[in-house]
Amino acid sequence: MSFVTTVSEDAATGATAALYDQARRQDGRVTNMVRAFGHRPEYMDAWSALLDAIRSRMDPRRYELVTLAAALALRSSYCALAHGKALLNGFFTAEELRAIAMDFRHSDLLPVDIAAMDYAQQIASDAAAVTPAHLDALRMHGLTDPEISDIAAAAAARAFFSKFLDALGTHPDASFTDLPNPLRGQLAIGRSIEK
Repeated sequence: MSFVTTVSEDAATGATAALYDQARRQDGRVTNMVRAFGHRPEYMDAWSALLDAIRSRMDPRRYELVTLAAALALRSSYCALAHGKALLNGFFTAEELRAIAMDFRHSDLLPVDIAAMDYAQQIASDAAAVTPAHLDALRMHGLTDPEISDIAAAAAARAFFSKFLDALGTHPDASFTDLPNPLRGQLAIGRSIEK
């Protein structure tokens, strides 16, 4: 569901048809997120290249945590649900993840994870208010400046993606209802899940 008319699967041609075919191969279906890029599939190509570059430099768990922090700050249900699901499938129980989503600063995360999420959240909510103290907190936990740059890139990239989807009125797919409640409610903080 979206506020704009998306390209239907039957009407898709050229690069859009290729984008949809790739989505069906990867996910078994064309998600609302992919449909949002149907009019401009080259945006998805560029996004995928940027995302691959960022993720290739980061520990997968850290990438997902900082992306979740940015998505929550942006009130992006779609991204919070998607990255929450990735964290649930690979790293945390539903109860642990719910505690992180509710208040990561008082969760059982390692101090370096909390500092990374705090930095990502600050970038997503007000990057102009980032101070040297944010970076010093990361350095204190052993992160290098290149690793700090990776976190900044992940959070800034999430701002583009989340805002693009929300600006077009893209609702999270109904498949997210398979996430357990109350975790699902904790992550769906913006647009509602498609019915």
